[in-house]
Amino acid sequence: MESFTPSTDPIGQSVALSALLALVPLLVFFLLLAFAKTKAYVAGACALLAALVIAVVGFGMPAGLALLSATQGAAFGLFPVVWIIVMAVWLYEVTVRSGRFEDLRRVFDAVGGGDLRVQAILVAFCFGGLLEALAGFGAPVAITVTMLLALGIAPVRAATAVLIANTAPVAFGALAIPITTAANLTSYSGEELAAVVGRQTPLLAFVIPVILLFILDGRRGVRDCWPVALFTGVVFSVVQFLCSNYFSYELTDIVSSLVAMVAAVGFLRFWHPSGGHEAARRMEGELATARAGGWTSAGGGETDIGSAATDTAQDRLTPSRAWMALFPYILVILIFGIVNLWTLGIDIPAALAKTSIEIPWPWLHEALLDANGQPQSSTVYNFEWLISPGTLLLISGLIVAVVYSRFDDGGRYRLTVGGAVQEIWLTAKRLRSAALTIVLVLALAYVMNFSGQTISIGTWLAATGAFFAFLSPVLGWIGTAVTGSDTSANALFAKLQETAGAAAGLDPKLMVAANTGGGVMGKLISPQNLAIAAAAVNMSGQESVLFRKVFGWSVGLLLVLCVIVFLQSTPVLGWMIP
Repeated sequence: MESFTPSTDPIGQSVALSALLALVPLLVFFLLLAFAKTKAYVAGACALLAALVIAVVGFGMPAGLALLSATQGAAFGLFPVVWIIVMAVWLYEVTVRSGRFEDLRRVFDAVGGGDLRVQAILVAFCFGGLLEALAGFGAPVAITVTMLLALGIAPVRAATAVLIANTAPVAFGALAIPITTAANLTSYSGEELAAVVGRQTPLLAFVIPVILLFILDGRRGVRDCWPVALFTGVVFSVVQFLCSNYFSYELTDIVSSLVAMVAAVGFLRFWHPSGGHEAARRMEGELATARAGGWTSAGGGETDIGSAATDTAQDRLTPSRAWMALFPYILVILIFGIVNLWTLGIDIPAALAKTSIEIPWPWLHEALLDANGQPQSSTVYNFEWLISPGTLLLISGLIVAVVYSRFDDGGRYRLTVGGAVQEIWLTAKRLRSAALTIVLVLALAYVMNFSGQTISIGTWLAATGAFFAFLSPVLGWIGTAVTGSDTSANALFAKLQETAGAAAGLDPKLMVAANTGGGVMGKLISPQNLAIAAAAVNMSGQESVLFRKVFGWSVGLLLVLCVIVFLQSTPVLGWMIP
């Protein structure tokens, strides 16, 4: 098959014209999603078709290679992405089917001071941050949004809150893989880049819990609960800065999330939010309205958020029942922690990494070449069948099913292992439209990446000279919005950021870090994340609703970061950069 080397200026040897053409698939997707209100998989299919045509006709990519690029993206979409989503939702369904999730709601009711809004912050921001630190790749969104549903948050609010909460830990997510990836592609170490990222993203992360209050309950929520929200955010940001600069950048989100959780619980010992009962009634009414409109939870069940106040003596939460309710999520943290961190005696991460199977994508790997005429490493499909977050969630779920089936509290909780396994098929069936969306979106991303469309957009933005400091985060934003991964955005643009920064007389290290920070905001509007959130709240096909809810927040936070990075490139805030 004919070989191909991507070019950044195939249209009239103009990077600008080439970049404008390359933007067409993204515009097609987002316009169909936001304004035409088509189903996400329809928008994804149209955008993929546009990307294929532009790759072949505009960028000169052989049609066969363009189609092969799409198949590799689709394969990555199925595994690990869809696999993670199905397993995350399935784990939730196991806890619901067992009857233990109602006890989990009571646990958060006790920890959160009885205020539903505070409970939601602890789940979405603190617990979600911990899951992002350990797993990433959509698992935190899928798990925490189902937990918010179980607490009694209406589906659209739950999904919106979780998507926004997920921005805070993304830069250091999955043991800081985005930063490690950028370090491998540039002349800087992970510690050097993490120190700069740790002086950017915390400046936004501290306000995220307050934004969550506004999402959950409007101005009344902010007025009633802002002290604990602001305190939690500040603690998270301060610890994120300290860990990324002076401790271990790989463990930044783990430490930040745990310390923020403990700090919030401690704060609630001395201060109590007001208006909790009124907020609960408002949310209960909103959830009832959603159900009246035909919405049901993924499991078809209902959540009664008012039941905590009317628990009978038999329903009262005991320490053993609280432990069993928390067991699935403690187990998830334990398993992910061992797989990713345990090096005492035996290096478990290294040992398990050897189980991964590297598959050079047939025909594509030999034909897609870089500027030096060598096959591109990105055309190697890494089949991580054992250490994928999805597989680890499956193992966790099976253990939970066995434990729950053996300890049923005298028949009070009923779950069989066979029933839990059967739920896997039922969950996958319910998520089929979301899976199709994700497969199409990842196929789109791979076609754009391999044909040179994405890098053309990046090169165009990098040609703006000193103003590039302001636009630098936009590259990361675009990269993550397309691929759904801050790691992928750094893989695409980290080297370009370093080169463009040096050419423009800017600090290249600052530009590479800005790419990571910008990617954090792009995660909000990533079609992959939108599909995950929509599937988890049983709203597959309505991703456009979530997109319209989060787009403004994504752009607003991005603009703030752009201003911060620009000022850090000048004497005004230049002192912040080590």
